[in-house]
Amino acid sequence: MKNALLSELFEQMADIMEILGEDRFRINSYRKVARIISDMPSDVEMALATGRLAETPGIGKSSLAKIEEFLKTGTITAHKELLKKIPPTLLELLTIPGMGPKGVKAIYEKLKVTSIAELKDAIASGAVAELSGFGDKKAAGIAKGIEFLERATGRIRLDQALEAADLVIAELEGLAGIQRMQEAGSVRRRAETIGDVDILVAANKGKRIIEAFTKAPFVQEVLAAGATKGSAMIRTESCPVHVDVRVVPRESFGAAAQYFTGSKQHNVRLREIAVKAKLKLNEYGLFKGKRTIAGAVEEEIYQKLGLDYIGPMLREDRGEVEAAKNHCLPEAVESEDIKGDLHVHTNASDGNCDISELARAAKKLGYKYICVTDHSKSSAIASGLSPKELGRQIKQIRRLNEQLKGITILAGTEVDILADSSLDFDNKLLAELDFVIAAIHSGLASPREKVTTRTLKAMDNPYVHCISHPTGRLIGQREAMDIDIAAVVKHAAETGTALEVNANPWRLDLKDTHCKMAIEAGVKLAIGTDAHSIEQLGLMGFGVATAARGWATQADVLNTLSAEKMKSWAASKRKR
Repeated sequence: MKNALLSELFEQMADIMEILGEDRFRINSYRKVARIISDMPSDVEMALATGRLAETPGIGKSSLAKIEEFLKTGTITAHKELLKKIPPTLLELLTIPGMGPKGVKAIYEKLKVTSIAELKDAIASGAVAELSGFGDKKAAGIAKGIEFLERATGRIRLDQALEAADLVIAELEGLAGIQRMQEAGSVRRRAETIGDVDILVAANKGKRIIEAFTKAPFVQEVLAAGATKGSAMIRTESCPVHVDVRVVPRESFGAAAQYFTGSKQHNVRLREIAVKAKLKLNEYGLFKGKRTIAGAVEEEIYQKLGLDYIGPMLREDRGEVEAAKNHCLPEAVESEDIKGDLHVHTNASDGNCDISELARAAKKLGYKYICVTDHSKSSAIASGLSPKELGRQIKQIRRLNEQLKGITILAGTEVDILADSSLDFDNKLLAELDFVIAAIHSGLASPREKVTTRTLKAMDNPYVHCISHPTGRLIGQREAMDIDIAAVVKHAAETGTALEVNANPWRLDLKDTHCKMAIEAGVKLAIGTDAHSIEQLGLMGFGVATAARGWATQADVLNTLSAEKMKSWAASKRKR
């Protein structure tokens, strides 16, 4: 929570300074500090106490002093002084899609508009359209943005965004004249939540494509429709989604794919490299003077800038540019590398099909094994198994392995970590299993020390191979536990315990920055779908993408191993 608040304060200071027209260098430095703190996988207070924060590139003495002040007092004097320089409601305007600090500055200075309500009146009177650099089109766009903001419910999950992207692409892909089409933006980067969905199209006749998009049966409301860009609210089976379709000429498709995929911070880094090389980079191409030197192919943009190609999922300005310069980018894990699913539930607990059905479905997906991990008895709401029931299930799995061909079923459990840090099953029973995952399912709102201690003690058990969904979050529904993830990662490395990347898009837990932290500590990741049905076996790609965003390679992921090597790895912890 402190990380999020601090990041927001630095970002807000940068916004206010930009509105006031203050020094550009300081503005950019504050934005960089905000990003660093937001991406930190550990608690900022601990990073400060250990001295790691002071050694972090981008955190200068002045910013460090402001962070210390916040941690001591809960406020930053410089932030309070900046707030005094603007009307208190002015920052509302920055929440409107398409409104940045420059636009807010112009509206504030020229029209004395200080709130969304006043802005709506100024648009209605025509005053905004008359401003230099605005006009009727931009004023209408701002009005649409306000309408969208007023009805928006927040960011959506990755699976919901991909559902919308697939719907639009399927609608457009049969149109004549489309040469290429793909997702862009945060969807293409496979971020865990998405603001709006971007679709990029290479074609010569953009107006016809935009018309086809805006007239599609799933469109609820057209927000904008021009010759090269259409914006609309569409309805999917799960929720309304804001979708933008952009049409570019084929010769600019690579540059546009790079530019519109982002992230913003990654793009800033590339433009800095371009400027130093006396080049110009934008969505139309990479230019030397007036001559285009790259643009049609995305990989060429990176090549001409002296970089190895950086895949979309790594474009977050988390060290990937430096790694690309030094030819040491990781070869990201892919779905094809996954040999088995280490977290599935059957109808013995709260799943909806039996073991053999899951095994056959997993075989069709190309897996070599699955691990059955039904809940333990304390998860009453999930119909957890008693020790006797688990014993019978183990015997059933051994019999099925003699009958089924082409896939191995591993006997496992998702054992509850109880309030006193003990496990729901005794070690004698756990010793009979091939693979044991442990999780906290109750008391998630307990104090930081308690939930952290419960997890650390579970890892001390030689029969626990993995901690599942380590923070317990549900995206958009439940905050993560206040758990010391740095301590969890450190102890996982010490005990040889894997940490799960739960592939369910409601969880994606560990998240990407925590994955990176674990990998750097030498901790193995285990990607599991937490499937409760055959359909949910197909969620693996979400977990793989999250691990890849955390710089995971095939060697970092436990279930890229064969069944025999997996068993050997599990046995090794019991010998530590």
